[in-house]
Amino acid sequence: MIRVEERPDRVVVTLDRPDKHDAMDADGVDALHDVCAAVERDPRLLLLTGAGGIFAAGADIAQLRERGRLDALAAINSGLFSRVAALPMPTLAAVDGPAIGGGAELAYACDLRVCSDRAYFAQPEVRLGIIAGAGATYRLPALVGPAVAKELLYTGRRVDAAEALALRLVSRVVPAGELLRTAHDLLDECAAGSPLALRLTKLAVDASPAAHPQLDLLSQAVLFEDDEKRERMTRFLQRD
Repeated sequence: MIRVEERPDRVVVTLDRPDKHDAMDADGVDALHDVCAAVERDPRLLLLTGAGGIFAAGADIAQLRERGRLDALAAINSGLFSRVAALPMPTLAAVDGPAIGGGAELAYACDLRVCSDRAYFAQPEVRLGIIAGAGATYRLPALVGPAVAKELLYTGRRVDAAEALALRLVSRVVPAGELLRTAHDLLDECAAGSPLALRLTKLAVDASPAAHPQLDLLSQAVLFEDDEKRERMTRFLQRD
């Protein structure tokens, strides 16, 4: 289901199930949980992408059709995507081709999204008799606003790359051949920062509004005592 490449500062995960359009099945969910566990133990950036011009076509419908109420309550996909959203370091989805249903929701769970010019997003769940229950009902409104999110969730229509950029669902659209390079370049920019500052920035951005400004003050207090802060500022001051 997935291929995993480990680098010193990042983990690259490629969804690769071409016979099912990279649809998420139970084995794929388990494999992504293993990736999350590794990144939680050793915090690094995470890049999620798909193989063969497909990001992910959502859940495996054959498996989904047989699931009952207890399976829904088990939060199979939503639990995984919440874990992805809560990873300590920034995450990026590089979307090429379709990101449908749970595939789109996986992308929404990432901190950053870039896509190719042939990418599209869709939430067709109501047409299958269910809801977008793995995060789209709350992450999509946060990304594109409630009115647009409701239209997409109610109709299931496709959002192409140009519209995704206009809606700020993605931050960049590039030709398919440049997608991975663009994604890695963006992660390189992130990796140029202090790892601890990145972690605390993500915590602050994702925190409830009620946590501010206290969380910001505490995070800054921790960073002000960090040796790396002093080293970075010294290098800045010594530049020609």
